[in-house]
Amino acid sequence: MILIMNKVNKIDYFQIHSLGQMWEQLVSNFGEITAISDPHNKPNVSLTYSQVSEQIKLFAGGLQSLNVESGEKMALFADNSPRWLIADQGIILSGCADAVRSSQAERNELLYILENSDSSVLVVEDIATLNKLRPEIDGISLKAIILLSDEKIEEELTATIYNFAQIIELGTKNSFEAVSITEKDLATLIYTSGTTGKPKGVMLTHGNLLQQVRYLESVMKPLPSDRVLSILPSWHSYERAAEYFLLSHGTTLIYTSIRYFKQDLKKYSPHHMIGVPRLWESIYEGIQKQFRDGSATQQKIVSFCLSASEKYLEAKRIGEGLSLENLQPTGSEKLQASIQAAILSPLHKLGDKLVYQKIRAGVGGNVKTWVSGGGSLAKHIDNFFQIVGIPLIVGYGLTETSPVTNARRLNRNIVGASGQPLPKTEIKIVDLDTKKALPQGEKGVVYIRGLQVMQGYYNNPTATAKAIDSEGWFDSGDLGWVTPENDLVITGRAKDTIVLSNGENIEPVPIEEACIRSVYIDQIMVVGQDQKYLGALIVPNLETLQQWADTKGIALNIPDSHASQEEIKNSSLYLDQVLSLYKQELKKEVKNRPGYRADDRISIFELILEPFSIENGMMTQTLKMKRLVITTHYQDMINSMFSK
Repeated sequence: MILIMNKVNKIDYFQIHSLGQMWEQLVSNFGEITAISDPHNKPNVSLTYSQVSEQIKLFAGGLQSLNVESGEKMALFADNSPRWLIADQGIILSGCADAVRSSQAERNELLYILENSDSSVLVVEDIATLNKLRPEIDGISLKAIILLSDEKIEEELTATIYNFAQIIELGTKNSFEAVSITEKDLATLIYTSGTTGKPKGVMLTHGNLLQQVRYLESVMKPLPSDRVLSILPSWHSYERAAEYFLLSHGTTLIYTSIRYFKQDLKKYSPHHMIGVPRLWESIYEGIQKQFRDGSATQQKIVSFCLSASEKYLEAKRIGEGLSLENLQPTGSEKLQASIQAAILSPLHKLGDKLVYQKIRAGVGGNVKTWVSGGGSLAKHIDNFFQIVGIPLIVGYGLTETSPVTNARRLNRNIVGASGQPLPKTEIKIVDLDTKKALPQGEKGVVYIRGLQVMQGYYNNPTATAKAIDSEGWFDSGDLGWVTPENDLVITGRAKDTIVLSNGENIEPVPIEEACIRSVYIDQIMVVGQDQKYLGALIVPNLETLQQWADTKGIALNIPDSHASQEEIKNSSLYLDQVLSLYKQELKKEVKNRPGYRADDRISIFELILEPFSIENGMMTQTLKMKRLVITTHYQDMINSMFSK
């Protein structure tokens, strides 16, 4: 097939009908550019587009030598590395689909995915991952087991085991034979995070994922050799679609981790990065800590600059019709806002010279686009990055939509919104009960229709029919509304809605976002279903709490994170002064939230020391709280909280 080139180094992805077809064109255009780099691997790995493409073909050829046929499924349980990408693309190039998950996932979940996906081949990170699946794995009929490591296993199992080098060697002896693949063919099964119930296998086709490759350019403008820092799990739909898109433009993908993230920001000066709210919160908190560690004079300067800049930006937004609270200002409001912005502009420029330039330098100094997704971004975090001149935009989507459906653009970066739809994507808001479409501006359930909507849930027609109606509209389960210019504003999750005993519906996420503005709160989950008022589980920020205690002359004796709740309650964390501090913080932050109602008040709370995390099963891989898991774990505490 001859591809139409719009201009030099510009590939027309509308002429490509499978993901595997990308690589031939990428080699022609960007062959000697570094595609992926893993600086923290031992030894370090750095591969050009030509080398990656060759490895993908060898991996696919190795699979074909095992009598794997097009259309089969393969479980891929591994984490970020060049070999993950090679395995993923090799499986897809061979006409198969991979069922993906982290090697760190709980063993029963991995065994469930392996069985549910009908996988004929198992690809795992290493021997440790394989051993985690035993003894159950020994009784499963598989054509082969492939390790992405160079380890060798002598033990005989039901299936033959190959390491990465051996499967590549098979590929050199068995020339890859191209298979016919269409946009309707299955590319991958991505299992939902399982925040409630068993995970479902989301069926994404080549066409679904190519929709992201084709249309994310309306949001980001990557150039060949731009550096991308990758920290989210590659198997997840959000990071995965972003990686496909960014690689399709010849960028260089650099793998990092929480351990190396801060040093890699400075070392590699990335142009682009995909992240979740928790990542941006950690960067924000790191910067705030530097502010707090400065002298009293420096703190006053920073506070003055930030305050002036926030007022400047808000006035500028109103003048441009980009303030979510006033999207259609009158002529006099625009004029007044423009005058105020002009007055404050010199102070904003001064803040940039004294403070903001240093912040940008601290994150590498070359940011073109940071994209936040996978959850709601707190307004104060959103505002902060706009103030300091770091181009952070927000997108929206779900695993079932490949995932991006909406995203802000840099020239329409409305704080609090999730942006306009991607091209060829439709959004409508329907009534929660009647399912009838609602007028613009009214809040309801978000429905989505577009080329990125999944084929359905694997072997689950009942769940598929419930999620996608006869006209192709997908029920997101999220609550929101749209602006006159079709910007989507997400207000909560239908299943997360807390209904108080007085019948009032409360969306917990906006309240939680307001509360984490407090420097004394690290994490918070609002509770109160069927109660008279709201309560909360709070993970305190122990560092700032200790600093506060030192200034007050209060001796804190804080137990470790594994202490029982009785031990915590008997500790200095429950001193009257500490509890009073948290009551004041909750009252202040909730009351200052736009749209505040009396029912939003958090009347009671408990302090817990074990953070919600992936490791303890209380957060998903994209760092969203598993509300059901947390509620179940702390049910006795919650019951006790409301029985007082």
